[in-house]
This record gives sequence, C-alpha cells and structure tokens, in this order.
Amino acid sequence: MSDDRMVALVTGGAHGIGRGTVAYLLQQGWRVAFFDLDDRAANEVTAAFGNPDNVLFVRCNVADEGDVGQALHQVIKWGGRLDALVNNAGLADPETGAVEELTLKEWQKRLDVNLTGPFLMAKHAIPHLRQTRGAIINIASTRALQSEANTEAYAATKGGLVALTHALAISLGPGVRVNCISPGWIDTRRSEEGPEPEPLSASDHAQHPAGRVGKPDDIAAMVHYLISPRRTLSPVKT
Repeated sequence: MSDDRMVALVTGGAHGIGRGTVAYLLQQGWRVAFFDLDDRAANEVTAAFGNPDNVLFVRCNVADEGDVGQALHQVIKWGGRLDALVNNAGLADPETGAVEELTLKEWQKRLDVNLTGPFLMAKHAIPHLRQTRGAIINIASTRALQSEANTEAYAATKGGLVALTHALAISLGPGVRVNCISPGWIDTRRSEEGPEPEPLSASDHAQHPAGRVGKPDDIAAMVHYLISPRRTLSPVKT
C-alpha cells in the first residue's frame, strides 16, 4: 500500500539543529530523510526517532554534485515524493583566525559546504518540489548581518545563503516557496553523549531579547510552520 504522507529532506540531520528538526518533523507525522557524513550519529538518530518506513539516513557530501544526485535519487525511491528541503548542513565553527592568515583552502572549504551545498541541493530537488508545490528552507545565521572578529569565511557564506534564498524565492515562487531562518545562539549540547552539560549562566540568557538561549526545537518549529502546505496562499481573485 502506498504511503502518501509528506516527505521532508534535512541535510546535516545527525547533529544539532538538524537532528532536532528531524525529530520534530517525525513527531508532526512527516516522513523524513536526512543526509550526513557522521555514520555513528546518524544511526543513533534513526534508532531513536523512527523506523525504516518513517526515517531514512543517506550518507552524502552536499558539496559533491555526484553525491547529491545519487543521494536524492535514493530519497525519491524511498519516499515517492519530496515536499520540503531543509538546507541545514554546514561547517558550524565560525572562528578561522586572523584574516591575513586565513588560507584559501579553509575559505573554500566553508564556501563549498555552507553555500555551494545548498545550491546543489536546491538544483537537484527543484523538479521534485515543483510536483508537490513544496518548500525550501535555508538555515543561515545571525552572523550574516553581524559578526565577531575572525569569522570572515563563515559570515560570508551565511550572507551568501541569505542572498541565495531571496534569489530562489523570486525564481521559483509561487510554485515552490523559499525561506531562510537565521538562528542566533542555539544550545545544541546533547546530554545523551555524556554527562549533563553545565547549565548556561544568567548572563548567557540575558544576551537575548527572548530572555533565554535558543533550543533546536525553536528552529524546528519554525521550519515546520514554513513548510506546512497551509502556508500556501490562494490566488487573488480579480
């Protein structure tokens, strides 16, 4: 019997915001495929959050176009459709040292994963998303608009991702919706990997207008809101 539930694909789904998004979407009744390069952590996710009918892990380097095409083919074969792409995979450590000492190799590595990766994922997913009138969510960062010292490569990729988002939104809308989420500080420490992490301090939480450091579920809930088909607007009658 066919399964007509909606299918989401999350890149970088084995850790942090990606892991939280996979878990949240599964709880909301979606079928979820996710890409990662950490086999051990990915297998933990599949064991903890679903069964083979609900969740699929595919090893994929999002910066490699051949990998992306083959991995996406596996997702479509498994799910039969694609309703949402969440471009979350990225090299998350923004600190790369003094800019005059930043090597081209380190600069390019971040561009390849953080910016070229989302482009390649969108390129290969778009034909499937058009069929379902689906959605793309790019996970950028507040670093796209504000920075700390020695974060040039990371900030440039996230700024580029914001620009890629509005370009895609104009090119693909209204058939495919494209949005960007720019998280600030999200506490992605996982207690299941060891002892409970040290509690964050009052001054940590006070840095945020909301009064607390963010959690992966905060971002996952926004992802779910934006990819929901209820976000599709009806044509204006004239």
